[in-house]
Amino acid sequence: MTNSIFHQIDIAVLVPCFNEEKTIGLVIDRYRTILPDSKIYVYDNCSTDNTAQIALEKKVNVFFEKRKGKGNVVRRMFRDIDADIYVLIDGDNTYEVEASGKMISQLIDQNLDMVVGKRAHENRSKVYPTGHIVGNKLITKTVSFLFGDGFTDMLSGYRVLSRRFVKSFTIHSNGFEIETEITVHALQLNLPSAEFNTVYSERPEGSNSKLRTFNDGFRILSKIILLLKEAKPFKFFGYISIFLFASSLLLGIPVIQTYIESGLVPRLPTAVLSASFMILSFTSLITSVILDALSRARLEQKKLAYLSIRK
Repeated sequence: MTNSIFHQIDIAVLVPCFNEEKTIGLVIDRYRTILPDSKIYVYDNCSTDNTAQIALEKKVNVFFEKRKGKGNVVRRMFRDIDADIYVLIDGDNTYEVEASGKMISQLIDQNLDMVVGKRAHENRSKVYPTGHIVGNKLITKTVSFLFGDGFTDMLSGYRVLSRRFVKSFTIHSNGFEIETEITVHALQLNLPSAEFNTVYSERPEGSNSKLRTFNDGFRILSKIILLLKEAKPFKFFGYISIFLFASSLLLGIPVIQTYIESGLVPRLPTAVLSASFMILSFTSLITSVILDALSRARLEQKKLAYLSIRK
């Protein structure tokens, strides 16, 4: 599919921004060249610089989200904007805008719901800090283990999404954990998705990343745990049950051996603790079965909501 027939499709370019005055104009100009028929929406998230003013001067749609956090901005975008296809991209001019046309073509030609811009770059250490590289790999591997394979760069902020995906997706994230929630949603519903190799560039001088490696990394990992509890309670509480069961045996076997040999229980607190762990283990197991049934019902509701949206 070529750009010549993109005018037949309603394409929305969504650009969440926080203090991106040095780059937002460039992003807008590049999209006007690559996707001239698209509608560009810039959502300013409490910027203290001239980001909004520059976007207004470029005569694009500018809106304001007063609740800080990328998740809050994306939630507002998905709720407010109607389109056939959505291009979600950061306003820092690090992503390959020129790849958008090919990503949209892949979405349409392969009947997908999401195409993720997989980031690649020549000077890896300069463009992408080591902490971000390690964190991205760790989080991606963790999500793959818990929810299934499908993505190798799940924290990318560059995505092309179908209307069906956007309008059936309920967002709970407030910050940078939004990419994790989007990815898990696609994996949970087994939505047709793919990655597309794109070039990731260095930020211009004076433009700083808003991602805090440790703080946001911890928030993302916490979000993964919460999503596991909600989406796969049998696995979540099953792991807890196994841990408690093993702990109970580790503590209880020596006490039982001593009782068999002497008929005495000299370590009563240990015996009580072991018995308590065993009770909690079976309680966790029962909880996992009950919540798993409820989770399957919620999953069916999500699938129905997804199928009710026109493509």
